[in-house]
Amino acid sequence: MLTGVQVVFLGGDARQLEIIQKLSELDSTVTLVGFDQLQNPFHGVQRQSLTPELLQQADALVLPAVGTDDKGRIHAIFTSDELMLTEEHMAALSSHCVLFTGMAKPYLSKLCDKHRITLVELFDRDDVAIYNSIPTAEGAVMMAIQHTDITLHGSECLVLGMGRTGFTLARTLFGLGANVRIGVRRNEHFARATEMGFKPFYVTDLAQYVTNIDLLFNTIPTMIVTAQVIAQMPNRAVLIDLASFPGGIDFRFAEKRGIKAMLAPGLPGIVAPKTAGRILAQSISQLLLEFTRNRGNGQ
Repeated sequence: MLTGVQVVFLGGDARQLEIIQKLSELDSTVTLVGFDQLQNPFHGVQRQSLTPELLQQADALVLPAVGTDDKGRIHAIFTSDELMLTEEHMAALSSHCVLFTGMAKPYLSKLCDKHRITLVELFDRDDVAIYNSIPTAEGAVMMAIQHTDITLHGSECLVLGMGRTGFTLARTLFGLGANVRIGVRRNEHFARATEMGFKPFYVTDLAQYVTNIDLLFNTIPTMIVTAQVIAQMPNRAVLIDLASFPGGIDFRFAEKRGIKAMLAPGLPGIVAPKTAGRILAQSISQLLLEFTRNRGNGQ
């Protein structure tokens, strides 16, 4: 249980609702900032304005998937007010406070370093990333169906990257009957892809494998699908980039060629916010229980 643990939520989207519910069930004291337009009532949960005085009491601070932008703005869909995290706010946090977010941009990372606040970037955790790969793969399949006039069964698909998302996506496409090739960068990934029955190749040879594709899914967050590669593709090809912004596809040249290319990061929160929220809720609650237990043991 998290009885007595003070948790402050700053902004967010529908995923936050699942985390609020989970922490409330564990008996933590929850305060919401930036939720004044939220219709869903949470019993025993307070709503307040963002002030240094509120943050002084916080044991944990929960921010949205992308904590802040480069100027400290916090994404908050349940309020029309601008929500900003400032130097004054961070200075008010106690040394034992833990800040949770999906990923932190330099603005937030620097503030946490300066004020010695423990920062937990949940999307860096293997468990969260693997669980999130499931709604990501389903969302990618949804987009592929929406933007093609063929079945995935029998289609020629390339998946670039055999990390946590690429692995799940390749298995999903394979299960739907697609002909799947996987572009890899590491020898062990080449071996694993071969063992699983895929047709691997090294991404350095990508241009040789795109001449007859229907779909390309990229999970590698560096420019890999260059103009030189796109020039070898058929016009019917559809490119779906799942890597974080700005992705790994030359979107300008794809548009010039008349090839449909889409950047689609953050699919879990778009196609399955309840599931994505539950994934984050489980991880945050486990970590808070560990932090609380360690503080109780004097660690």
